[in-house]
Amino acid sequence: MITYFKGTEAQGYFEKLFVGKITMSYKPQQVEQIPKAFAGNVIDLLKKTNEKGDAELARVLKVLDIEHVADRDLTVISGGELQRVAIAATVLKQANVYYFDEPTSYLDIKQRLRVAKFLKELATPETAVMVIEHDLIILDFMTDLIHILYGKEDVYGIVSQPRATKAGINTYLDGYIKDENIRFRDKRIQFTSRPPIDDRKDEQLAEWPAITEKLGSFTLEAHEGKIQKHDVIGVLGENGIGKTTFVRALAALGGETKRGALAISYKPQYLEAGDEHVGTFLLKAMAYKTHLIDALELEPLLDRKTSELSGGQLQRVMIARALAEDADLFLLDEPSAYLDVEQRLSVSRILRELMELKGKACLVVDHDLLFIDYLSRKLIVFDGEPGRHGLAKGPYTLTEGMNHFLRDLGITFRRDEENNRPRANKGASVLDREQKASGKLYYA
Repeated sequence: MITYFKGTEAQGYFEKLFVGKITMSYKPQQVEQIPKAFAGNVIDLLKKTNEKGDAELARVLKVLDIEHVADRDLTVISGGELQRVAIAATVLKQANVYYFDEPTSYLDIKQRLRVAKFLKELATPETAVMVIEHDLIILDFMTDLIHILYGKEDVYGIVSQPRATKAGINTYLDGYIKDENIRFRDKRIQFTSRPPIDDRKDEQLAEWPAITEKLGSFTLEAHEGKIQKHDVIGVLGENGIGKTTFVRALAALGGETKRGALAISYKPQYLEAGDEHVGTFLLKAMAYKTHLIDALELEPLLDRKTSELSGGQLQRVMIARALAEDADLFLLDEPSAYLDVEQRLSVSRILRELMELKGKACLVVDHDLLFIDYLSRKLIVFDGEPGRHGLAKGPYTLTEGMNHFLRDLGITFRRDEENNRPRANKGASVLDREQKASGKLYYA
């Protein structure tokens, strides 16, 4: 490697690595494999990996909000808790280069921002941090430099030169690396300004009464609401606050339309694969070959079994199957999980187009704010206390919903002047203070 990269900055890195001047710590992508590799409680794992002392262990547990699961077995904690345990185990090793592969998977937006701040503070003049991430808002929030990776899935990948975060993300969305004269995508990804929608002409599709559901010690409440044709409604809230329970309650509640009972298609949060071939599994989706099979790049997967697919491939298959159903209302629970940035934005576009084409409506539960911003006409926002009580409010307009949601987070968003993408303002910056003073935390 030293010889191969001779004359580049990478040569110095591999030389230092070879003589032991660089010590690495790496958090893997698939944290769900950890309980299979290590048997025991959370604290047992962290004590085994801890090289920084008891005081630092206590601090990391508190900052990552995993003190309450320290004595629990790794096999019984949630995906989000397991992700934060994996981050803690990585950070507690003595190293001067830390790698984090998709550290926000399974995390809600509050946890993502907490982890982003934590990892940003980990970087010092003596310590470097590299993050692989598909949530562009979080990547923008935590990084100083960006590498763009492009190529063809399962065939080849090329890494660009590093560039400043803003320029790097904008170059990625543009699809063209000017200084390297490389076009890696045939079209630019552009976010558009959206004035408040006038949905008075849209026919009402369904409505629900006030909902109260009790699950053990947890209570879900939802204000009464209505959904209109062509609606794509984002659903925002912390983990454990009842979003999935709400979606399932709607699925069970059903409703009435002019042609009879409201038909619902539901894609669950957790995906299960079997031995059925993808082509057979997606038989109904073949009627939407252009909108689903081609747009989600599923053609190469049709002869494979669903059990042979990666997480991202299986997610795309499940989305296609759900959207191909003859339903009035489509409920998608965390459809961005395992998908890269381009796939997330592609799914957003497909959802909007299909709801317009079919004259139906869709509810999407997700934690990626850029994804939710790109696809949503309206928002349902959850307040409450995770694990105890959740209250669903809305649907709101996009601006009203985001302002309500961001007020609790204490952050503000501006729009990038080049492509209009939402960007988080730095805390206590001039823009942050001005927007908080005006009450306009977010612009649609």
